[in-house]
Amino acid sequence: MAGNFNHQSTADDVLEGINLQDKRVLVTGGASGIGAETVRAMAAKGAEVIIAARNQLQAEEVQAAAVAATGNQNISIVSLDLASLVKVDAAAREFLQRFDRLDVLINNAGVMACPFDKTVDGFELQFGSNHLGHFYLTKLLMPALLNAGSARVVALTSMAHRMSPVVFDDLQYERREYEKWQAYGQSKTANALFAVGLSARYANQGVEAFSVHPGAIATPLGRHLSDAEIQQLINANQTSANNPEAAEGGIKTVAQGAATSCYAATAAELAGRGGAYLEDCQIAQVVADDPNFRGGVRDYAIDPSHADQLWSISEELIGQ
Repeated sequence: MAGNFNHQSTADDVLEGINLQDKRVLVTGGASGIGAETVRAMAAKGAEVIIAARNQLQAEEVQAAAVAATGNQNISIVSLDLASLVKVDAAAREFLQRFDRLDVLINNAGVMACPFDKTVDGFELQFGSNHLGHFYLTKLLMPALLNAGSARVVALTSMAHRMSPVVFDDLQYERREYEKWQAYGQSKTANALFAVGLSARYANQGVEAFSVHPGAIATPLGRHLSDAEIQQLINANQTSANNPEAAEGGIKTVAQGAATSCYAATAAELAGRGGAYLEDCQIAQVVADDPNFRGGVRDYAIDPSHADQLWSISEELIGQ
């Protein structure tokens, strides 16, 4: 149960005693970081796992390592580039041709605090990849999720959602100056709102979604950050109030970082709680905008009306 887990829990801790042999799991960004650990942990419990990733070579390395570590041969790869709607469509088509159902979709891939850039389709890169690419992929895979009878979608968000709500009148930074952390924050708020919107539309058909803040983890996600920026993040984690991780510098291991994703994907006690924002393997409390308070979720990131507005705009942007 949730009470047994905390910020130090690992993916293996969360999955102890759980049998996933009849489950099929797709992990975006499964070729590195906490995505790769999520692949291994799920495979160790018998799940059939599909790694969806842009880098084929890295995906093959993770596949081979997971097979060697778990003995589970049922790990495959689908090529996915979230910065192109055409390539997202191709990935979904490949999946649907090969598989009839999907029990768990973990939207783990992401880009963080990058210089200003645009996707192939002209969207601001962080919003376009982190939110719209996953939004489109999930919509396309919905037939397979519905076929599972009872399925879960896990959307990786971040405590960085506090850096910005979704700015509906300028999503693409066409009228305001680009700021990389604000843009990342907007995309992470969108990830949380996506879980709210999806659950509102599909929970009664057996598909629930949860958003997950994995914690601060040193992974390739931080490749756009300087050493000084990384140290600044560590310092901020150490000095935040109510921070049980401060003694460890606020940084989780990769195994700890994958824990909440695995919890969201499998915990029986979460049934019926779709749309919830999770951190440290539990539902987070809603907190006011207090920069000294670590953790929790801002109310704007789980607001049903904002989720509806984002859903409608996202459908327009992807042309659906």
